[in-house]
Amino acid sequence: MIKLQVIGNLGKDAVVNNVNGKSVINFNVAHTERYRDAQGNQKDRTTWVDCAYWTDRTAVAPYLKKGTQVYVEGIPDVRSYTKQDGTQGASLTLRINSVQLLGSRPTDGNNTNYPAQSYTPSSAASPAPADITEPLDDLPF
Repeated sequence: MIKLQVIGNLGKDAVVNNVNGKSVINFNVAHTERYRDAQGNQKDRTTWVDCAYWTDRTAVAPYLKKGTQVYVEGIPDVRSYTKQDGTQGASLTLRINSVQLLGSRPTDGNNTNYPAQSYTPSSAASPAPADITEPLDDLPF
């Protein structure tokens, strides 16, 4: 079995379809990789993955909006086809086993789908070195 894992952003809102009485959520994920070419110029290469999530749990669909970052895992299928100009093309399709929402693109500095969570460490959480009275060579393990 081949398993593919992709982290990327949705290119458009997900669509829920009904096929022979079963629900499928269709969406596409774009993963952009930055690299340098032989001349040292920075380039971007975007790979689009068409996803089909066959599930009865369609409650996640409203959260699968354009720009949302997701982690998807599933079984890949590469399909070849002939383009309109006569050249050969290929598409990568993924039959999703699991999907996780990672976040969304910030709009106006705010994260629209998920509440912003911040952690501010307090100075009381760790004592200053002068406050430590126990011997440092007594390890608990």
